[in-house]
Amino acid sequence: MQMDQKLKRRGFLGAGLTTALAMNWGWRSAAACECAGCCGMGDKKVGLNLYTIRRSLSSADEVARSLEKVKKIGYDNIEIASMDAIETKKLAEIIKQNELNAVSAHTSFEVVTTEPRKVIERSQELGCGNVVVSYMTEKYRNFDGYKLFAEKLSEVGEQFAAAGMKLGYHNHSFEFQKYNGVFGMDILCNYSVPQYLSFEIDTYWVQHGGGDPAAWIRKYAGRIPIVHFKDFLMVEGKGTQFGTQMYAEVGEGNLNWPEILDACKQAGVQYYVVEQDESQRDPFESIAISLKNLKSWGVI
Repeated sequence: MQMDQKLKRRGFLGAGLTTALAMNWGWRSAAACECAGCCGMGDKKVGLNLYTIRRSLSSADEVARSLEKVKKIGYDNIEIASMDAIETKKLAEIIKQNELNAVSAHTSFEVVTTEPRKVIERSQELGCGNVVVSYMTEKYRNFDGYKLFAEKLSEVGEQFAAAGMKLGYHNHSFEFQKYNGVFGMDILCNYSVPQYLSFEIDTYWVQHGGGDPAAWIRKYAGRIPIVHFKDFLMVEGKGTQFGTQMYAEVGEGNLNWPEILDACKQAGVQYYVVEQDESQRDPFESIAISLKNLKSWGVI
């Protein structure tokens, strides 16, 4: 997701609760295909993060039409985000009508640490087994801040575990800055309790931060139930010397998908969630391209 959208992305479980209570709340090669086949990726579940189509979610009617389109394109699983325009009960009905499975929902650190019980109840109503904190605000971006952030999420995560759910954290690129010689991401991992805090690795943002997505997925194997599949593309940038980085449909950019797929298998990743923060096409066309490429690799 783009940084200027960070607060909006806190999404359904975040903004919905804070306003709350009032609402009730082109890298497709033969190697990729061979890797997917030999690694037995066909049993994995692919989903869509709804932030990708957020501009088509501004009313309950739009949500209904958009989720119907998502299902027709071929997605069976969704991750809830950017759903401030609809009440929980109505959203749950639409999800059920379209035979979709809500595998996860995004929320904010502030909401999940102050109103964990409400987040748990709302997520259970939607059928979500995972809740993911989508962003870290700047005040925590120092060594002690990362440590405190990890410890607080672990405390809250114990409540989610008791409810049979997982609490997770979604990375961007700033977590790959070092503090006292240690990556912010490692501070989060080192100072959190594994059974109470999982991680949702975003392939684009790891690459954007100078990391290797596959290596980071392998590094924290067993703590990553969901990976965001998002490709990374370089294009000629007007008025720039070095070009421009862009989001791309899965398989249409520069990421090493055979390695990422292999790492996901080794790490026991349960869900591959497609997300594309911005698109040069209609977002529904983009998500169809990503799904088509994943199918061509034998992932679905």
